[in-house]
Amino acid sequence: MATTARKATAAVLEERDVQRRRTAERLLASSAKLSFDPLKDVDWDSRPVPGAYYIAPQRISLYGTDLWERLSEEQRIELSKHEVAAVASVGIWFEEILMQMLLRHAFDRDPTTAHVQYALTEIADECRHSVMFARMIAWMGAPAYGPGRLAHELGRVFKAISTHSQTFGGTMYVEEILDAFQREMMADESLQPLSRQVARIHVIEESRHITYAREELVRQDLGPVRRRVEQLLMGIVIHVATTHLINPRVYAAVGIDPKEGRRAAKRNPNWRAAKTEMAAKVVGVLDRAGLVGRTNRWLLRGAGIV
Repeated sequence: MATTARKATAAVLEERDVQRRRTAERLLASSAKLSFDPLKDVDWDSRPVPGAYYIAPQRISLYGTDLWERLSEEQRIELSKHEVAAVASVGIWFEEILMQMLLRHAFDRDPTTAHVQYALTEIADECRHSVMFARMIAWMGAPAYGPGRLAHELGRVFKAISTHSQTFGGTMYVEEILDAFQREMMADESLQPLSRQVARIHVIEESRHITYAREELVRQDLGPVRRRVEQLLMGIVIHVATTHLINPRVYAAVGIDPKEGRRAAKRNPNWRAAKTEMAAKVVGVLDRAGLVGRTNRWLLRGAGIV
């Protein structure tokens, strides 16, 4: 009977390896067919279009608040620019973490496999994306706000000790949130053309990264104790990443006290609804992978996504 169980386990593991190889081969072929060079494929010589927002007004953290009503149209557009710059700089922060986690993942595995070769391909993509976001922030003339000092230092720890679930679960969460916002941006012709160009490139290439991470998550088996630990860690990752999307310093750019702006955004039902909507898909995936439950749902509520 033990022999039968071992054979069954071996068959399951072999099937997972086959699925992993097929996924990686498909993603490598897609990368070879459709990838971008942001230094050449974005019109960095263009100028901002007067009167155009950088992101849709209803996706701005203060939209619908009393503070929003006090702002002029010019100030609202300026705030949209700074919030896009803030999110982009958080994107750079997380992509730098992700690249190091993927290198750790590849370090322990056979580099001749398609699975590891796609991990290295994704790292190359993320390098280009980080440069693209940095160039966009500079093009806007905005600061690279980053996630704030505490989150920055937590990222230093996370990239060094993350587990398989945290590596691919964290990737899924952050990339899906950015993907949801950017899909709206690329489809909205009223927005700044350059921010739409950047969004389009990121959406196309990140769709492969999301597939890679999602399929890694659904293949893993977690025991009951391990699942609780992973849920708690995943909840912390989600809470930190979500609550630090918008650095409060952006509000000073339009004459609002950062503390006042942060309080207003945190209480803003429109901003909470936007985050919940953008996170709905990925929370469902994480739930099916066993990474959402009673252990971390309170952290997700605190982040404003459920």
